[in-house]
Amino acid sequence: MGYDRTVLPSGVRVVSERLEGARSVSIGAWVGTGSRDESADLNGATHFLEHLLFKGTPSRSALEIAQSFDAIGGDINAFTTREFTCFHARTLGEDLRLALGTIGDLVQNASLAPDDVEAERSVVLEEIAMHEDTPDDIVFDVFHETIWPDHPLGRRVQGLPGTVEQMSREAIAGFFHRYYTGDNIVVAASGEVDHAQVVNLVDAAVRARSTPRSIRAPGAPPPVAGSLVVHERDIEQAHLVYGTQGIARSDGRRWALGLLNVILGGGMSSRLFQEIREKRGLAYAISSGHLGYSETGVFNIYAGCSTENVGEVLSIIREQLGVITTSGITEEELARAVGHVRGSLVLSMEEPGAAMSHLGKSELCLGEILTTREMIARVEAVTLDDVRRVGADVLAGAPWSLVVLGPALAVDVSSFVGAAA
Repeated sequence: MGYDRTVLPSGVRVVSERLEGARSVSIGAWVGTGSRDESADLNGATHFLEHLLFKGTPSRSALEIAQSFDAIGGDINAFTTREFTCFHARTLGEDLRLALGTIGDLVQNASLAPDDVEAERSVVLEEIAMHEDTPDDIVFDVFHETIWPDHPLGRRVQGLPGTVEQMSREAIAGFFHRYYTGDNIVVAASGEVDHAQVVNLVDAAVRARSTPRSIRAPGAPPPVAGSLVVHERDIEQAHLVYGTQGIARSDGRRWALGLLNVILGGGMSSRLFQEIREKRGLAYAISSGHLGYSETGVFNIYAGCSTENVGEVLSIIREQLGVITTSGITEEELARAVGHVRGSLVLSMEEPGAAMSHLGKSELCLGEILTTREMIARVEAVTLDDVRRVGADVLAGAPWSLVVLGPALAVDVSSFVGAAA
């Protein structure tokens, strides 16, 4: 993979990659703001703002935006996270001008009309209600609240009904003018693209409003609480997240931790999948994962099972964590994990959407864009000792917390909380 990069006078960074043979293009405007930038009483403002941008600009109504993309068979959407917001579109290469022009207009000239704020407030509240009805999603939000109860990373991306109901149009507009500035935006494009054309289109769409200053200073990693939270719900299964503090997104150990995650719970041949689902049939869903943020991260294990199996599932998880931290992994497991990651990287980077996401997220969050070859080289350089060390640092380095959503538990699970693996 080779890419081009340009910094415009407005401060906007433009990164693009041409994929030979592609007839489509994926573009994204990545904005460096998320729910962690909100105060507690404005929790949900960034996500609310994401919704409002699609209500239109002085030159494009919401209906016109929808009709223009429907007419070319393209799509346009957005998502908000704890640390960034992304507005993305996919079209044929010949429709790049429409896609970039529309997204540039949204992030530069959103109307934020008072009537639209009130109409979209109801939509956001409905989305929050829908999210609450999805236990295998909401359990991760509760887990973040549990390990970081006093830190912005613990807040929910969508906000809470109480904060969304009270949020004023002026407060939301304040977020727009503070964070949607040129120096805080990365525009990424991949597929059938010409870098010079992308640069010219972005330069015409996003101008001025550059505020060259550090908007967010994350500081030291927040301490994690080793806590137990059990929310009883009248549903069929128990959904549990068991986790601890991870590492920052830019940490050099992330390559070793990624391989360890594949071995522990990242696929069908992983230890947890084999022990819990294949050998014992205790759960349908069992997996592990790591989320990296600017200064810290979270490593967690998710399982969905009947409430009668919760105790045994947790015991097996704890046993496997202990085996890894004391005995490490095998050469065979490492080789299989390296092959898994290598293949996944190559396959994903052949798809314009994944390639665009890599460009945008890397430029915005890391300030460094690695080629596919460079990423594979980092993965292949990981040794057994590297995996052993990161396993000791992460799996046995901080207290573990547990969140369970579901029917009343038949066993006491408090013994699994607190002490490191």
